[in-house]
Amino acid sequence: MIISRAPFRVSFCGGGSDIPSFYEKYGGCVLSTSIRKYCYLALNPAFNKDDITLKYSKTESVKDPSLIEHRIFKQVLTDFNVKGIEITSMADIPSGTGLGSSSSFTVALLKLMYTYIEKAASSYKIAKEACEVEIEELHNPIGKQDQFAAAFGGLRYYEFCPDGFVKIEPVIMKHESYVKLQNNLLMFYTGEVRDANNILGVETKNLATDLDKIESTKKLCLMTKELKAHLEENDVDFLGKTLMDGWMIKKSLAHGISNPLIDEAFEKGIVGGATGGKLLGAGGGGFLLFYVPTEEAKAEVRRNLSYLTEMKFELDQAGCSIIFTE
Repeated sequence: MIISRAPFRVSFCGGGSDIPSFYEKYGGCVLSTSIRKYCYLALNPAFNKDDITLKYSKTESVKDPSLIEHRIFKQVLTDFNVKGIEITSMADIPSGTGLGSSSSFTVALLKLMYTYIEKAASSYKIAKEACEVEIEELHNPIGKQDQFAAAFGGLRYYEFCPDGFVKIEPVIMKHESYVKLQNNLLMFYTGEVRDANNILGVETKNLATDLDKIESTKKLCLMTKELKAHLEENDVDFLGKTLMDGWMIKKSLAHGISNPLIDEAFEKGIVGGATGGKLLGAGGGGFLLFYVPTEEAKAEVRRNLSYLTEMKFELDQAGCSIIFTE
C-alpha cells in the first residue's frame, strides 16, 4: 500500500494573474500558503491484475482507463497506462470550497503514481504535470497557482513567466512573525459549494479582452509584490490591508464572485474588527478568510459570525508527500 497526501492552499493575493490568458502576455504572481488540511490517496494492488477500482464519492470498477468517469482519474491513469490497482480518495475538506481541492487531488495522484511505478519526480515536475493535466488535457479554465502550492507547500511567492516557467520563492520571516500570521487568520465556511470553472471561464475571457480588468489584475500583481516585501520586513499586519484592497478588485473581475450573503458576512467580519478579508478561491461560495490583529477583535468577529462554521487551521510546510509505503 502507498498513501500520498497533498495540502490545500490559502491564497492571499494575486489570484487571476496565474491564468494563461493573462500571464502569457503580462506575467503574473501569487502569494499563498498551504494549510494542514489535506487530500489523501491510498493505492493498493488489486486482486485481479486487469481491474481498476476507484473509490471517491462513488465507486468505479473498470477494466480499461478509458471507461473511467472521473475526469482526473481517467486522464492520469490513461497517461500512466496502469491496471491492477485500487485507489481510495479522502479529504479533510469538501471540494468546491475555494481551497484548491481539485489541484491537490491531481498533485497527490501524480505523486502516488510516480511512487507506484518507482520513478523519481521532483515537486516542480509534479506541479507542472498537474497543470498540464488540468489545463491542457482537460481544458479547465483555471490557473497554475493551486498545483504549485499543493506540490511545494509552505508560505511562498510564485511568479508566472510568459514562457510558462514558474519561479518559486519562500517568504522569509522571523519565527514570531510566522506565528503571528497563523494566529491572526480566521476562516469561516459559508456553507455553499460551487463549480469554480463557471466563474473562472468568465474571468479567463475577461482577462483576454477587457482592458479595465487587465489593468485591475496588473494592480493585483503589484500588490502581491508589495505584500511579499512587507512580510519579509516582518510587517504582518500589512496583510489586512492587502486582503481588503485585493477583495475589492477581485469582485470586479467577473460576475458571480460575490453575492448578498457573502457580502453580509464579510461586512460583519470587518465591523467586528478584522482589518481585511476575502472569499477564497474563484468565488460564489466556500470559505471567508479574515485577518484579525487582536484577541478582542477575534472574539467579536466570532460572535458576529456565529451562524457560520469556523474552521481552525495551521499553516503547512511539507507540501505533497508520501506518508506511508509498504
